[in-house]
Amino acid sequence: MRNKQKGFALPISLLLLVVMTLMGATLVGITTGEVRDNDKKDSAQQVFYAAESGISHAKRWMRANTSVLNSAPKVSLNSKNLKWCTPDYLPNFNGNKGFAVNRKTMSEMISGTEPGETSRLKTFSFEYFIAYTPDKNGNSSSAKKKPGTNKTYYTIYSCGCDTRKILCKNNQNKIVSLEATVTISTQ
Repeated sequence: MRNKQKGFALPISLLLLVVMTLMGATLVGITTGEVRDNDKKDSAQQVFYAAESGISHAKRWMRANTSVLNSAPKVSLNSKNLKWCTPDYLPNFNGNKGFAVNRKTMSEMISGTEPGETSRLKTFSFEYFIAYTPDKNGNSSSAKKKPGTNKTYYTIYSCGCDTRKILCKNNQNKIVSLEATVTISTQ
């Protein structure tokens, strides 16, 4: 009886080893795919946060430069001044003059982080411009006042990008655009 079962353990052991190896390889493949998906989601969120940071930076600029806002917009919104957050990229804007254009990497905005985080922040940037809030046709050539006040409507157009500010291109990088309408008393 004993001789009939001799060698039965070896095939079972090999079968279990193959099954466990396949299960392990499958789990590694699934985990790798999930990590890649999370990296893409994280990158998209960081681009969105960069665009939000552009709006925050523009609001600070507006508070500090209300005298500039009292005059007509003088900054040409062309490819010389705007690199990737261009008016043709923004469906609600139809103009060619603004009050300010600025672009920064996130590492210029956030300091005091760990070295690894600082280098990661260098790979995200924003660009924004400020213009009069457009009318229903998208025209932003003249100021619109808030009824019953001396407050003027302005719109901040901000775009976040998934690379450094000097390297970002509309057709090559992930770009998220945001708009914020603000009112400021300019008198």
